[in-house]
Amino acid sequence: MSETGITVPISALQHYLYCDRQCALIHIERIWQENRHTAEGRLLHERADRYGHEQRRGVHTAMALPLAHETLGLIGYADVVEFDDTSEQPIVRPIEYKRGRPKAHRADEVQLCAQALCLEEMLGVTIENGALFYGQTKRRKDIVFDSALRTLTENTAHETAQLLAQGKTPRAIYDAKKCDRCSLIDDCRPRAMSAHQSVAHWLSEQITPRP
Repeated sequence: MSETGITVPISALQHYLYCDRQCALIHIERIWQENRHTAEGRLLHERADRYGHEQRRGVHTAMALPLAHETLGLIGYADVVEFDDTSEQPIVRPIEYKRGRPKAHRADEVQLCAQALCLEEMLGVTIENGALFYGQTKRRKDIVFDSALRTLTENTAHETAQLLAQGKTPRAIYDAKKCDRCSLIDDCRPRAMSAHQSVAHWLSEQITPRP
């Protein structure tokens, strides 16, 4: 359990780094809408999210593996975890499936690193790297879990826990590059929402009769 006493979904770290308001809308206000981007991502995940195991050439693959990190208070699932016994030292490697292509920000990398931190605590091992598989490129992008990424992931976990513990949705700040691609733009209303208003507050004002 985190210092705040809040259990944080691993997916929330990715949402928080992309946009703290988006994270709050999803994980505090429980608002979700699907658009083309999220639908493509969901279909890609369906291939990996079927619980099961495979064994090929010394590599054991576990799919939809439950994860938890007691110290950071994280819970979630790994799309795929490979247990490679072909070398002298067994290798554990998490694989996360994403739509599109590699991104400029590190949100996907943090989500993957959080999975690795969970596996390290659960299994008592050290995990040096994992991979992100992008649907558009059809290729894996190897991710090294160096000290900088680990620190970023741990800090993001703490900040996300604090956001969820406060239970307040951050104010909207319109950013075309992010907002126009977000499935929650109609609920978030980044151009119209005033500072400190939650979606629930804004909706209540719209249905309150005026004198």
